[in-house]
Amino acid sequence: MERVLSVRDELQGSGPSASPSDVALQPAPEPPTLFTVLPFIMLPMAMAAIDSTMVTTALPAIVETLGGVTHVSWIVVASLVTGVVAAPVYGQLRDVVGSRRMMLIALAVFMTGSLLCALSTSLTMLVICRCLQGLGGGGLMTLSQAIIGETIPPLERAKYQGYLAAVMVTATSIGPVIGGTLTTYFGWRSTFLFNVPLTAVAIYLTLSSPVRATAAPNWNFDYFGLLLFTLFIAPFLVALDVLRGFDAAAAPLAIALLVVSIVALAVLIWQEQHAFFPLLPLSFLRDRTIWMSNVLAACHGAALVSLFTMLPLYLHVVKGASASQMGAFILPIMLGIGAGSMTTGRLVSRTGRTAIFPSIGLTLATLLLANQALYMEGWSQTALTASFLLAGVAMGTIMGVVQITVQSAAGRTGLGSAAASVQISRSVGAAIGATISNGVLFGVLHHGDPAAMAVFSTLFEAEKTASVTTSPVIMAVISGAFRASFLTIAVFTAIGAVVAWSIPKRRL
Repeated sequence: MERVLSVRDELQGSGPSASPSDVALQPAPEPPTLFTVLPFIMLPMAMAAIDSTMVTTALPAIVETLGGVTHVSWIVVASLVTGVVAAPVYGQLRDVVGSRRMMLIALAVFMTGSLLCALSTSLTMLVICRCLQGLGGGGLMTLSQAIIGETIPPLERAKYQGYLAAVMVTATSIGPVIGGTLTTYFGWRSTFLFNVPLTAVAIYLTLSSPVRATAAPNWNFDYFGLLLFTLFIAPFLVALDVLRGFDAAAAPLAIALLVVSIVALAVLIWQEQHAFFPLLPLSFLRDRTIWMSNVLAACHGAALVSLFTMLPLYLHVVKGASASQMGAFILPIMLGIGAGSMTTGRLVSRTGRTAIFPSIGLTLATLLLANQALYMEGWSQTALTASFLLAGVAMGTIMGVVQITVQSAAGRTGLGSAAASVQISRSVGAAIGATISNGVLFGVLHHGDPAAMAVFSTLFEAEKTASVTTSPVIMAVISGAFRASFLTIAVFTAIGAVVAWSIPKRRL
């Protein structure tokens, strides 16, 4: 590991290869500004965030054209798996050969994958092309975060992370709207072609960016580590997707996949401890600040994705809300997260304090979510909107702080690996959280009243929930199942709050 750091230091001009005369001849770099750094970072991140949700609204149209309704979830899972696998690869390569070169590669892969997705003639071809698209998308997220750490001083970094968090939340929320509009007027293939001109603009911005290029050293890639990491992540995420369906017949397959994942993880840990250039520098995880920040990212991902998964179902089935009414409830959460992210970024920049904000934010979020789970069935729309807005503000205090804390602890030479570790933790946490909250919902439905399962499907599939007549007993079981699921989400934020209060590094 010491050799890796020394090589990187030489590349950055701090090693023995940088003589005093060389340093004297180099002009002093201009300080980065908001408009010189953010445009070429925001666009790639927004593209990846939009793509992650835009395709979901196109799934019915895709099935109608290509068939394969029983395997349609693979369109989403394929991109998720390859995106998570790609994150540490881009992180390590960025630390060795530089951000600009890797960003251009990620953009080229993402554009190629998007174009091939639009040209797909079968579901199998589309899934394969989504894998390629995910390989590019995973790099866009990781590299955008690393570039912020590379170009912005620590105190100013928090403000920029707040901007990025707001952009990411906005892009994620408008993704389904863009996807639905494009699918309705231009067909599902347009949801993938949408990425092509945006990627071309992002490539131009990257070529014009102030990020300096880095020469590649004599370095060997950890291919065996990548193979083991793939064998760990891919079966694990697929197993969670299988379990999310709550199908007892699929349990043996899920168990077998989890066994493969656990074995691969054990061998991966051994490999990374002995590799000369490890794909996942485990030395980072010996730092309590880094591993606790990653746990915090996982809890945040679990809570946020579970909330956005469960809330539309609850509003439709229990409250009888239409699509536009659901948006009126979900929009305050999005606005709150954006406001919380930007406000937290500015407060960190002014005070230098970091962990106190997610500590307070997650504590408040836990209280709000628990209160909503227990009592929101009888609340008015105004009360629900206000509660969701406050919960959004509280949830917006986390990710920006996590990124700058991990980047600060990892140091300049480990920015790529640090950003990748946060992305992996958040993605895995989101997958685990969605599976658990989904399992709690259907588990309570099944054990409360087996008939409630069938009624639940009817309520969800009906065009108008009010047109379906159900007994008060069945509706009480369904409401209780959602209550248990929302309490589970509150447990995720409670665990995150405990972790946030325990992070040792509490200021920059």
